[in-house]
Amino acid sequence: MDALWAVHAVDGYPMNWPADPRRWLSPDRLLRAWVAEAPGAGIAGHVAIQSVTEPAALGEVSRLFVVPAARRRGVAEALVRRAADWARARELPLVLNVVDEGRSAAVAFYEAGGWRYTHSSVADWRAADGSAVRLRHYRLEG
Repeated sequence: MDALWAVHAVDGYPMNWPADPRRWLSPDRLLRAWVAEAPGAGIAGHVAIQSVTEPAALGEVSRLFVVPAARRRGVAEALVRRAADWARARELPLVLNVVDEGRSAAVAFYEAGGWRYTHSSVADWRAADGSAVRLRHYRLEG
């Protein structure tokens, strides 16, 4: 929880701090999750894959974060690569959603990593101030 709080304090991710952070990290449709550790520093990052069944069986990459002290060391890339390798071995196509904040670091990261933008939508949840949240949807190519 300390790692997630460190990310939230710096980046505002997750956008709305969950009432139960442990439950947020283990959603109902969780298929698999990975944690990266930094030698002598503890948790460096986290990523999960959730099941999505509409319109077809897909895996959704979610809950990706890297603590500020571990950034620019390839942690996010390694976590996403591990998740993608796991999904590929199971022939599970991957998708993800990113809060649409223009040219955010997350958008740049995924697009550089081979994720293809498919469309935008309005989230079924709201920002802390009650405003609507736009999402960018991606699918992993290859």
